[in-house]
Amino acid sequence: MNRHHHAISLQQATSESPVLARLTDLARDSGARLKAIENLLPEALRPAIRPGPIDDGAWCLLVSNNAAASKLRQLIPSLTAHLRAKGWEVTAIRLKVQANPNR
Repeated sequence: MNRHHHAISLQQATSESPVLARLTDLARDSGARLKAIENLLPEALRPAIRPGPIDDGAWCLLVSNNAAASKLRQLIPSLTAHLRAKGWEVTAIRLKVQANPNR
């Protein structure tokens, strides 16, 4: 049996797969949330934070170290309120310390 494989774009793959489309939407939403709170974060803290998964209203932020996570914990109530004011249904913001893989 001869199979011809052809490359397809990521956009085409996501449009043809409901699961990939949902993951793409969640990734975009997570990035948009981080952009929405960026101005509320201390400038020195911004490089240590990346958008993470969204699960049932809980949003996870990936933080590069414990010190940044500790500072960010203090900001969670104001960040949550800001996101709700912008129309996102955020029940919680979770933090996950994730070491930088580029070290």
